[in-house]
Amino acid sequence: MHYKEVKAVLSPQNGMNIYRGCVHGCIYCDSRSKCYRMTHEFEDIEVKSRADDILEQTLKRKRTKGMIQTGSMSDPYIPLEEELQLTRRCLNQIDRFYFGLVIQTKSDLILRDIDILDRINKKTKCVVAMTLTTYDDELCKILEPNVCVTSRRFEVLMEMKKRGIPTIVWITPILPFINDTEENIKGILDYCIKAGVYGVVYMGMGLTLRDGDREYFYEQLDKHFPGLKEKYIEHYGNSYDIPSPDNSKLNKLVAKTCEEHGIVYDREELFRYMREYKNKTMGKQMSIFDYA
Repeated sequence: MHYKEVKAVLSPQNGMNIYRGCVHGCIYCDSRSKCYRMTHEFEDIEVKSRADDILEQTLKRKRTKGMIQTGSMSDPYIPLEEELQLTRRCLNQIDRFYFGLVIQTKSDLILRDIDILDRINKKTKCVVAMTLTTYDDELCKILEPNVCVTSRRFEVLMEMKKRGIPTIVWITPILPFINDTEENIKGILDYCIKAGVYGVVYMGMGLTLRDGDREYFYEQLDKHFPGLKEKYIEHYGNSYDIPSPDNSKLNKLVAKTCEEHGIVYDREELFRYMREYKNKTMGKQMSIFDYA
């Protein structure tokens, strides 16, 4: 790891990534792509110095409340967080200043901070977004080797359900010829139903590959699925979009199951829900668009 001095930790859209890089080892990770212009090794985590202090000063100056989103580029609960507790300190600032939160992760370390998430949700709104790609835990250990398996993430969702904290599951990416099966999707959706998730986000059944990401993904295919790289090259060439041959059938399966169980799956509706700010202490719901 290494520290980097920064002047801001929030984007203009209230996005927050206090770490840059990851050690979860997911074989498909888009954040490895060269387009993000990371100037250090991906596993050499860049830590934003004094992120919690900078966030405190930023939130003090903000004239309107809103939702803060974190975890889109780098997981806020990489193993380093257990020692540094930088995510936890930032969550305390979000709670202190009555901002809402959308936090995305694959890690059960989030349970350490469930007390703060609960406080945020009682004051405003806290949405926990958990990524589930692979129902089979043994396959999960190959695809996402350095983070908890899917069955453990389901337990996290159940704990959030007990607290009344809304959850959203990202079913993405789905890897052609690996986990793009009805059995896998049904298993993930069964977890979603049992955990009472608010919504499911999926970007079609497949993945995207870019320079930097593609090379690492193919290396891992050679290591764990010999011969599959050649099949990808034959089917997709150098394409960015890598859809599953069963994309249409699996999309219909997700839509049908969600409709039957009252799970929101319309992407725009879910993104709108995650942007909406609610101050429960005032009993008035607002959207970030009200503050434009």
